[in-house]
Amino acid sequence: MTHRAEMLSKIAAVYHRYGFDALESSGVETIEALGKFLPDVDRPNEGVFAWQEDSEGDKPGDWLALRYDLTAPLARVYAQHRNDLPMPYRRYAMGPVWRNEKPGPGRFRQFYQCDADTVGAPSVAADAEICAMLADCLEEVGIARGDYVVRVNNRKVLNGVLEVAGLAGDDKDTERGIVLRAIDKLDRLGAEGVRALLGEGRKDDSGDFTKGAGLEDAQADVVMGFMQAKRDSGAETVSRLRELVAGSDVGVQGVDELELISDLLAAGGYGPDRVEIDPSVVRGLGYYTGPVFEAELTFEIKDEKGRARNFGSVAGGGRYDDLVKRFTGQEVPATGVSIGVDRLLAALAAKGRLEGEATGPVVVTVMDRDRMADYQAMVAELRQAGIRAEVYLGNPKNFGNQMKYADKRQSPVVVIEGGDEKDRGVVQIKDMVLGAQLAQEASHDEWKERPNQYEVPRADLIKAVRDILDRTS
Repeated sequence: MTHRAEMLSKIAAVYHRYGFDALESSGVETIEALGKFLPDVDRPNEGVFAWQEDSEGDKPGDWLALRYDLTAPLARVYAQHRNDLPMPYRRYAMGPVWRNEKPGPGRFRQFYQCDADTVGAPSVAADAEICAMLADCLEEVGIARGDYVVRVNNRKVLNGVLEVAGLAGDDKDTERGIVLRAIDKLDRLGAEGVRALLGEGRKDDSGDFTKGAGLEDAQADVVMGFMQAKRDSGAETVSRLRELVAGSDVGVQGVDELELISDLLAAGGYGPDRVEIDPSVVRGLGYYTGPVFEAELTFEIKDEKGRARNFGSVAGGGRYDDLVKRFTGQEVPATGVSIGVDRLLAALAAKGRLEGEATGPVVVTVMDRDRMADYQAMVAELRQAGIRAEVYLGNPKNFGNQMKYADKRQSPVVVIEGGDEKDRGVVQIKDMVLGAQLAQEASHDEWKERPNQYEVPRADLIKAVRDILDRTS
């Protein structure tokens, strides 16, 4: 929680610097508010944690669910309060979301998201800004440049590709759905598996057969060409995409938007070392209506079996112009990003980039039960000086146990004042950090030359403690 709170604070500072305002919405939403973007709308208790309220007479109870993201609640809030909000509306939100799915490394049933969205801005300049902000957030929390890339694609380009492949029109809705689902499995199945799903179908290792879209080879070539269109430079990638969507107005519009995003980012200093055009980005293509982007960590980590693998995506987003329309009946342009904080923390931990355990409080030991008021006054003095501190509140009879407690609390300093110290107006200061270092590294002579316990005048308590904290921070 300490690391998470620090990361949330850093990300919030970047969002705030970009002009976004904070918003908090309920963790519980109605199924209607979450809408068709539920993982499985036909089974509202699948994919999300949902329950049905008690019925009233013959009227069945409403379905409620824990939010599975922070975007659908934003659409509901914006629709409800749009007359009171500025246009465009820029908000960020942070909090837990819940997914009813099997957990795995860096993937949890409950996890934190940090979202930032702009509602009411039709220009792709808003999408470019989100990409730049995402790059800034990753660097702010400790992901070095070169260890991540923000990859950008556009749903309109895919729509153009589907049109060129002869999959436009309402009569091709089923085939388009199969194609979209196949493309979304590229990371898991590879190009060969996706190609099979574009054709007659695919049999998995267990023998189960998944029916394909039934595309002819020429049609499948166009779709596969889209996913493999990335070239060495953004300009070359754009040129290849233009070839693929030639003859499709929506496809050309999508390529133009990608080119503009690239130009805007380059003007702000966000070149291909941070943000790049990549048609293989297929996240949420059934959800987004324009540019889509995701942040991927490019360094390797070891899985639980010691195998090297890329950590993968830690953030993503895009343009979703149809989401608010469900509530207002009017199309409202919107774009945003969601950062998976727990995945970021897991990645940093796997690379050893998280700082050690948080420093514990200064512990004031109790040498005389009858002088508890003196110790409470001492700890109050430390706190008033802005120093985290506590009095030992266990059984003080065994002084060794007090030191063991301070060690477990990762206390940097222990303060000791017995009756003799009280009479002489001094306190004993025990530097726990130095003591740990000496125990591991120092010889007996070095130990004597660098004592980790010494006495100081009682009046110098704050200065002595602060000197140690400053040295060890």
